[in-house]
Amino acid sequence: MSPAVEAFHRYRVECPIIAILRGIAPDEVVRVGEALLSAGIRIIEIPLNSPDPFESIRRLSKSVGGQGLVGAGTVLDVDQVARVEEAGGRLVVSPNTDAAVIKKTVVAGLVSVPGYFTPSEAFAAIAAGAHGIKLFPAEAATPAVVKAQRAVLPNDVPLLVVGGVTADDFGRWLAAGADGFGLGGALYRAGDTVTQVHQRAARFVATLKPGARQ
Repeated sequence: MSPAVEAFHRYRVECPIIAILRGIAPDEVVRVGEALLSAGIRIIEIPLNSPDPFESIRRLSKSVGGQGLVGAGTVLDVDQVARVEEAGGRLVVSPNTDAAVIKKTVVAGLVSVPGYFTPSEAFAAIAAGAHGIKLFPAEAATPAVVKAQRAVLPNDVPLLVVGGVTADDFGRWLAAGADGFGLGGALYRAGDTVTQVHQRAARFVATLKPGARQ
C-alpha cells in the first residue's frame, strides 16, 4: 500500500468527506485549504476545470504537507494523471470509469477514486484497481440503490456518494452502506470567503460525529 493510499484510508475514517473546490483559483487555494483542515476535512479535490488547477494543486500540496491529501477531480485521461503527479497531487478522482486512467493512477502510487453509476461500472473500476468508488450523480439515485449495490460490492472498497448531498441526507446514505461523501457547492463556491467555507465545513464535520448521525 502506497503512502497516499494509506493516508486516504486513514483520513477518510477520521472524516468521511472529500472537499471539492471547483472553480477555486491559485491565489485563494491555500487559505481555503487551511480552513478546511482546521475544520477537520483532510481530503481535498481540485477539479481540472478550475482556473489553473495544476498550480492550485502544487501550492496546496506544498502547504498541506503531511496534514492532508490533495489531488485532482474531473481527471479524464492518462496524461492528466501524469500532470497531477508532477504537481504533487496524490489523489485522482474522475466522473467516469476509465480503466486506463485507473491503472495509470495505481501504477503511479496515487489514490484512484473513479465515478460509477451501475454495478457493471463499479466492478470494472474495482477490477482495474480503484481504491474507492464514487456514486455519481447521487441526485439520480437513492439510498435504496446503494443498499442493493452493497449486497454485491466488496465491503473493503469505500463507496462515496457525490452530487447534491446535504447534511440532512448523511444518515440515510450511511445507513444504506455508503462510506463517505464528496461535497462541492454545498461546501465551496467560487467567490466564497474563507470564513464561510470554514463554517460550512465545521457544520458538516459536526453532523458526522458519532451520536450526530441520526
